[in-house]
Amino acid sequence: MDILYNSTRSTGNPVKASEAILKGLSEDGGLFVPDQIPVLDKSLEELADMTYGQVAYEVMKLYLTDFTEQELKECIAKAYDQKFDTEEIAPLAQAEGAWYLELFHGATIAFKDMALSILPHLLTTSARKNHVKNEIVILTATSGDTGKAALAGFADVEGTRIVVFYPKDGVSKIQEKQMITQKGENTYVVGIRGNFDDAQSGVKKIFGDRELAAYMNEKGFQFSSANSINIGRLVPQIVYYVYAYVKLLKKGQIKNGEKINVVVPTGNFGNILAAFYAKQMGLPIDRLICASNENKVLFDFFRTGTYDRNREFVLTSSPSMDILISSNLERLIYRIGGNDWKKNKEFMESLAGKGSYVITEEMQAQLADFYGNYADEEETAKTIHKLYHQTGYVIDPHTAVAACVYEKYKEETGDGKPAVIVSTASPFKFTRSVMNAIDHKYDAMEDFELVDLLSECAKVKVPRAIEEIRTAPVLHDHVCDKTQMKEAVMEFLGI
Repeated sequence: MDILYNSTRSTGNPVKASEAILKGLSEDGGLFVPDQIPVLDKSLEELADMTYGQVAYEVMKLYLTDFTEQELKECIAKAYDQKFDTEEIAPLAQAEGAWYLELFHGATIAFKDMALSILPHLLTTSARKNHVKNEIVILTATSGDTGKAALAGFADVEGTRIVVFYPKDGVSKIQEKQMITQKGENTYVVGIRGNFDDAQSGVKKIFGDRELAAYMNEKGFQFSSANSINIGRLVPQIVYYVYAYVKLLKKGQIKNGEKINVVVPTGNFGNILAAFYAKQMGLPIDRLICASNENKVLFDFFRTGTYDRNREFVLTSSPSMDILISSNLERLIYRIGGNDWKKNKEFMESLAGKGSYVITEEMQAQLADFYGNYADEEETAKTIHKLYHQTGYVIDPHTAVAACVYEKYKEETGDGKPAVIVSTASPFKFTRSVMNAIDHKYDAMEDFELVDLLSECAKVKVPRAIEEIRTAPVLHDHVCDKTQMKEAVMEFLGI
């Protein structure tokens, strides 16, 4: 069964998976969505006996139907290898009555590695399949984690260049150091004077510039994206929800078919959307618990049916969630609106124009699977403190937002189903916030001193990704205004 991909904003010609991956974003500004959600064709018991790579193949083959078995298996083998520091790739840790799905064992110690380890291989394979001769220029906006994971994935990959934009004062010191020390002749990192939404909007604007696209083509370049707007990012994220479920089944922690709840710290909505797709594929997930920080635009949306970005942008200790425009929500809006591209386009134009839109009551009724709540900065720190002092388990602020919201969910509903909390980043990536939450006495210490202290507290070895940047030289010191992003790209390409 071939799956084709449509834009959320037009009835243009459907494209194959490889074409959607290559384009990243549709020419009309819409996101590519599959024309149907496939159903798992292996039983949960069969999947339970598989490795992460084998599960990845069984899930991804259903979406990437124009890839041959050999092509897809090669991409998976190159992605999920020794760059992960655990054999399981995505292990589950039990603490305080929940299962923490640790998605931070890759090269850059954040969940983005799970998809960005494979995206470069999917993209270069797609280029070959479509006889692309141009050099592919990856344009990416990051709120902290995507940038480094994309840079690491695409560094020195033949036929590609990558440009990453990040908010200059909106990421942790360690996140910034990871990016600005990135090696690779084809990499370029730019801090912008603005926030993540400014960076994301700037990238989308460049993608939508047809005149620029024609000029780029003339010069032998074409754009693609490593953000979660690229379907090649979203599909690999579905895998770890399936893997988590079947591993709990294998461990005897749940019965076959028993429903679980999934708790996801959410900013750009791609991670929880992947869980929604997994549920649509037949995975026994009950509630999709959407956890926000103080930028609680999604909490308000699930509560009221109104999406409104007209509010103060808050810089928090969980910067990867400091987002007011959740791009991937568009894919869900399109689906619950009956795949009506005209209606969806109106919503998105309203968001771009007046900064808000209101969905219909019928659409809101289809969001019953979702529960939204948020944790403020004090609650986030208290959650890290409590979990550490009660169990010795250390989590980062994004995961703490999810853990806090899960406690609120249980109190509100009394629902005691098994829960998987998605642990999206290593605590070593946010040492200052984490150690401060454990005890304020550490506040005066510098970041890398705190790394060693955290290692002692957590009884966990300092990850290789942190050791590598301790003394690494700064290779990228570019800063531009949010209005000068196009010029920064042109300068890097020398055109």
